[in-house]
Amino acid sequence: MRQLILVGLLTAFVFTVPFAVSAQAQDKAQPWLPSLITETPQEGFELAVKLARKGVTTTQSNKEVLFRERDKYSNDADNLMMASQVIALHYQTIAAANNYWR
Repeated sequence: MRQLILVGLLTAFVFTVPFAVSAQAQDKAQPWLPSLITETPQEGFELAVKLARKGVTTTQSNKEVLFRERDKYSNDADNLMMASQVIALHYQTIAAANNYWR
């Protein structure tokens, strides 16, 4: 039950925080995600991993904190499984956008 609640909260957080970036910051940056369309399922998976990582760095922009905490969550099986679930959610979205590579 605890894991389901955490996954729900994490999913909501991942999908809402990137939109909280200020308009000024968005104007300065080049678009890093021009499309969800990929040539192959493997490229789709790689994009899903990139989306998950980008969500983390957008959420925690302080590099010192990001690297300091990495050792804690990278050695925790529950946290790793939750990260895999976030990647899976992104992959589902990308697969649908690509008509499941039919």
